Amino acid sequence: MRQRLLRLAPQLVIPVLALVALTAWAAWLGWDQHRDVQPDGSTTGPYEAWQVIGLVLSLLAPVYWAASRRYVAGAVLGTSAGLTVAAYYDWSDDASGLFVIGVGTVMVGSLIVTAVVSAVIASATRGRPDRRR
Repeated sequence: MRQRLLRLAPQLVIPVLALVALTAWAAWLGWDQHRDVQPDGSTTGPYEAWQVIGLVLSLLAPVYWAASRRYVAGAVLGTSAGLTVAAYYDWSDDASGLFVIGVGTVMVGSLIVTAVVSAVIASATRGRPDRRR
């Protein structure tokens, strides 16, 4: 049974990490949907910096897990796909249509950052024994 699960691991990395990223987005950013009005009349938000930092930090663990096991492509594609889908779903009710630019920015930014982080993790854990067992 364990051997069969280990053979399935490469195929499951992308959908599992996408689901983790989607869930993390919902937990950290999904509940805050209003903009804050400042005393001078300007608006900020809808997210606070601590929410985005919490999202990033909570995604480090699954990305580390995948990248340290040499599933770098799965870490990058799964995390980016989950964040992109979550951003699209969260922002698609914007009537101006500008949400597409934001979703594209989330997609490109998460691809770049996750690729760099995964490459650093994979190279830092290169000398360690194979963790797939």
